[in-house]
Amino acid sequence: ILGLLNIFSGGSMENFSIVMMGIAPYITASIIFQLLAMIVPKLEEMQKEEAGRQKINMWTRLATVPLAALQSYSMITLLRRSSAGILGDISFFDLFAMIVTITAGTIFLMWIGELISEKKIGNGISLLIFAGIVASLPQAVQQILATFDLSQLFTLIGFIVIALITVVGVVIITEGQRNIPVQYARQIRGHRMYGGTSTHLPLRVNMAGVIPIIFAISVVLFPPMIAQFFIHAKSAWIAKASEWTISIFQNQLFYGIIYFLLVFAFTYFYTEVIFHPAQIAENLQKQGGFIPGIRPGRHTSEYLANTTHKIIFAGALFLGIIAILPLIMRYFTGMESLAVGGTSLLIVVAVVIETVKQVESQLTMREYEGM
Repeated sequence: ILGLLNIFSGGSMENFSIVMMGIAPYITASIIFQLLAMIVPKLEEMQKEEAGRQKINMWTRLATVPLAALQSYSMITLLRRSSAGILGDISFFDLFAMIVTITAGTIFLMWIGELISEKKIGNGISLLIFAGIVASLPQAVQQILATFDLSQLFTLIGFIVIALITVVGVVIITEGQRNIPVQYARQIRGHRMYGGTSTHLPLRVNMAGVIPIIFAISVVLFPPMIAQFFIHAKSAWIAKASEWTISIFQNQLFYGIIYFLLVFAFTYFYTEVIFHPAQIAENLQKQGGFIPGIRPGRHTSEYLANTTHKIIFAGALFLGIIAILPLIMRYFTGMESLAVGGTSLLIVVAVVIETVKQVESQLTMREYEGM
């Protein structure tokens, strides 16, 4: 759990930094409001309007503060009770100061992330995690070289090959798409004829990007962190339930299965949030466009929804395997230090591709502005 949180915080957890929680509380708050938007009709309507989205974003920021305080207290408690003796006995004032400092660090990262997103440099949250992962690479290489032995040469080469295959796989899945043919009917306006052209509607294999993995990490960390509060509860069954929760999440098999299922489910969930077949079908109908062999309107919407569900199955499966890749490698090799960080590789590669596209689109837009 601590290792996963260290990746999630971009290596800040390992250094006991003031930003050790990363943007985990902000992501948790985002998940809560996105789930509520699917349940509460009023929130769903608000998401369709710019003013409504801004209000939901403000509520998300406000919800981040208590969540950050709660998670920071839970993490401090976890470190205090660890067998390594990371934190000894601390006074109430020291505890309060730590919680306030860590919460402030999370709020600062949230502000930086939103600023990056506003400036169209890329996804702020993903870029912050990316920066932390890249910053920790020299230390990881140094650790491998310090413990390297010639007997491990073939194992090291094997890990490098697997890492390269993973990177290629991430690029293929990230860039992969299915083109749905779209035709526009000819329309005569005055003495001119419009339309009659053919184009395509691209449906990406992995529309959700790295967000499902980030969401899954946030969720999988939450139960054991909350259980820390009740491990010394007066009620015996609550204390036992807390101990059971912590122990079961430390079980590699259970943790791997839960992590895989969460990534798989969140891929479908987030695709539903960002992709609206009914709206696309409506826009096509208004513009005189149609998919050959499919009737406009409801039938087009159903066709797009069904096609998307089939396409993202491969993306969801791939993301799930990438997420648990370190556990698989550790099981077969028994080596901790050389485990290929599938999550880290996915975030790094996907963020680089996304950022390059954002920069290219900004450059193209400025060229047109100049003209």
